[in-house]
Amino acid sequence: MTQKTSHNLFNIVIAFAMTMFFSCKNNFKEVQQIGVLQNEPIGIAENMNLKYTDSGRLKANLISSKMLDFSNREFSYNEFPDGILLNLYDERNKKSVIVADYAIVYNDTDLIDLRGNVLITTETKDSIFAQQLFYDQKRDWVFSNKPIKYVSPTKIVTGNAFDSSRDFTSFGISEVTSTVYLDEDTSQ
Repeated sequence: MTQKTSHNLFNIVIAFAMTMFFSCKNNFKEVQQIGVLQNEPIGIAENMNLKYTDSGRLKANLISSKMLDFSNREFSYNEFPDGILLNLYDERNKKSVIVADYAIVYNDTDLIDLRGNVLITTETKDSIFAQQLFYDQKRDWVFSNKPIKYVSPTKIVTGNAFDSSRDFTSFGISEVTSTVYLDEDTSQ
């Protein structure tokens, strides 16, 4: 009888082990997400001053009071809910400045979405005002399909779309709605 009880106990252990083995599933991604709420960032940076250099030369300087890191998402991004100040430098170290109330950087596409009171000021004192602009980092191109206003020392142009090179030396305004030429002689 002892041998029969031992044999039954062995069969029960084997059956239990097999059930546990086949009921297990690979849920490693779920385990990684424990403690991280679905809509929460994986990290928060405050008072950041990020400098991007290439071959020892400063190309960009990003300043923001807060960055939310959502790199834990399938389509990862970084959000700047309190806005940004972005200084871009060309090959001759001339600076263009971009300011926006809100920004989001999509990591997979290298696209920056700038929103709310977007202002671009160039070294030549030209300014671009918009509610939304995109900066394509791969192509070094700035564009918008929303109304913009371009102000230079000689004219003000409004339109419904805009595209430009990174250094704003080559740009275009589509669907121009108005052009006002300014008087260059302000001494009188």
